[in-house]
Amino acid sequence: MERLISILSKEMNRQEIQLMLNLLDRMNFMANYLNPALANNVVEMAITDKPNSRLQKYHLTKKGVIIKQRK
Repeated sequence: MERLISILSKEMNRQEIQLMLNLLDRMNFMANYLNPALANNVVEMAITDKPNSRLQKYHLTKKGVIIKQRK
């Protein structure tokens, strides 16, 4: 999750984040990076009412920004 926070500087879609993290497997990325970050409220969806939208993007929450600034 720390790697995800460190690269997320603007709204990005799942593919962009995976590319930045150099991760090929979508399921691994979702299970080990994105879902824990969402559950811990450090990342949030841009389109909250459509979580499965193909246009979905993610950005840091205030909590995520604070964690990023501490590093």
